[in-house]
Amino acid sequence: MTGDRDRNAAGRAEQARPRDELGRPLAYGAVGVEPISEEPRPPAETLAYARQLLDEGRPFAAHEALEVRWKSCPVEERELWQGLAQLCVGLTHHARGNAVGASRLVERAAGRLSAYELGGGPTYGLDLAALIGCARGRVAHG
Repeated sequence: MTGDRDRNAAGRAEQARPRDELGRPLAYGAVGVEPISEEPRPPAETLAYARQLLDEGRPFAAHEALEVRWKSCPVEERELWQGLAQLCVGLTHHARGNAVGASRLVERAAGRLSAYELGGGPTYGLDLAALIGCARGRVAHG
């Protein structure tokens, strides 16, 4: 650690504090959840991993897994992976009790995913409209 920010060996900012299941930083030395790997995974594996993390009550980690894919995917798929990551951020805000943030992120993701679907890109078996509906239902009804 240098100064008041955690840095990796290359000097880039890196969060070294442990985090809870919703991605909130904990005190140094506290026991948090295991961080996810930042190695890109193939599409189907990314989706299965994100689903597992969601099933474990870790929407923030699911967002991170999808973000890794988004940053490493072919340019024509970025809207898909970014939209899926945003859905998970919306679910994270919902779980943290931030209803306004949850709704905004889910709607931003809905716009991105709807536009992507109209473009005809690969969805890897996902029903994007159903995912959007499910996320909207969760943030609207708790």
